[in-house]
Amino acid sequence: MTFIRKMLGLVLLVSSLTFMSNVALADLPDFTQLVEKNAPAVVNISTTQKVEQRRGGDFNGIPDDLLRRFFGDDFPVPRSDARPEGKGKSDNTKKEMQSLGTGFIISNDGYIVTNHHVIADADEITVRFSDRKELSAKVIGSDERTDVALLKVEAKGLPTVTLGQTSKLKVGEWVLAIGSPFGFEATVTQGIVSAKDRTLPDDTYVPFIQTDVAINPGNSGGPLFNLTGEVVGINSQIYSRSGGFMGLSFSIPIEVAMNTVEQIKRNGRVVRGYLGVNVQEVTSELSESFGMTKPTGALVADVFPDTPAAKAGIKAGDIILSVNGHEIQKSGNLPPVIGMTPVGQPVDIKLLRQGKLQSMSVVVEALPEDKKVAAGSGKRAAKEATVGKMVLGASLVPLEEPAKQKLGIDFGLRVVRVDDGALAQAGVRDGDILLEINYARLNTVADVQSLISKLPQGQKIPMRVVRGNRALFLPLVIE
Repeated sequence: MTFIRKMLGLVLLVSSLTFMSNVALADLPDFTQLVEKNAPAVVNISTTQKVEQRRGGDFNGIPDDLLRRFFGDDFPVPRSDARPEGKGKSDNTKKEMQSLGTGFIISNDGYIVTNHHVIADADEITVRFSDRKELSAKVIGSDERTDVALLKVEAKGLPTVTLGQTSKLKVGEWVLAIGSPFGFEATVTQGIVSAKDRTLPDDTYVPFIQTDVAINPGNSGGPLFNLTGEVVGINSQIYSRSGGFMGLSFSIPIEVAMNTVEQIKRNGRVVRGYLGVNVQEVTSELSESFGMTKPTGALVADVFPDTPAAKAGIKAGDIILSVNGHEIQKSGNLPPVIGMTPVGQPVDIKLLRQGKLQSMSVVVEALPEDKKVAAGSGKRAAKEATVGKMVLGASLVPLEEPAKQKLGIDFGLRVVRVDDGALAQAGVRDGDILLEINYARLNTVADVQSLISKLPQGQKIPMRVVRGNRALFLPLVIE
């Protein structure tokens, strides 16, 4: 009887585990139909670039052919324009450098979207379709800032993808990529959305989608699908210390990409909206100094002369909270919103100024191509002046006239040396220029000394400084 009970218990345990396993499998998404439907619209892109390669001669007495025998034909033999006579011959040859990437078809008459960096500097572009057919492609236009390129092949009746909306994408949602990593065509990888609106260095105008989808070299330019089979992004970058996938992949939102595509089709180039401000993140310490209940918005650190922001009356110290109803939760949200705004169109900006909510209309202008958004020399010697007055633990001197002219201002104090004190605790460094404390301009060291007696003690107050070529705010506490 005991044996029967044990066997019955074992059977029930196995049945329970099997049931739980089936339930778990039932909760996982099935990507098979999505792949079958969309894979034909994903293409492999190969490019060829012809570069000059110097052959022949020798290097430090070692013949070039011997070096390449051991290290291969691509061994980078340094050029020498002064080879001794009789030490070998040299000639210039053309070598074809190939790269691989991915793209996807957005119209049945042959328009294909991929990354700018996939086709940059290419002399020839070949598109290979799922049926192994190959066609030459021409570049309709390309934009480096968003890393989006539009290609065209001469064909009709091509399969196409369906475009979705990144705005409806949620963190934790399943996504799938189809691409050609390392040249392996039609490779499918899956994962989830790890984060949205990621700002990466030197990519101000793209609020990236972060995923843990396996992306490797060759996936660039390929589509990122949601579970309904819609393209929500273009796989563009990875974060890696090894050169391979490490769980951090970044995709361009499809709305940003298609805005670029439509402008390329219409104008042959991309024109972005421009406000004319430098912004910084609102930290918890800064939010306290501005009297806010929580850190949010984009803090205006500087407003450039004769720009839309300056004309509308936006000031340094303003905190932009929304643009046309689009909430600005962090500083990185602002450039993409303004950049995608049509030039000449007014936008409604809500901001916080010295604790009071304000609303103003700003007419967006075109981003200057080579606009230097920061003034100044870029190299400010911290010890141009060796004698200064010690205030708040730092040696201060009035700003020199040449520096004022470069900055386009007529006030400010240079920090000669920072010792222990309130300024050091706020994060002030040698060479910084103090512009304002609690919105009051600083012309002389006496201005700082006078302010100290009037400011509340033990509370964070905003202090505006210039460091390098940028203005920024720091939280100052007067003990």
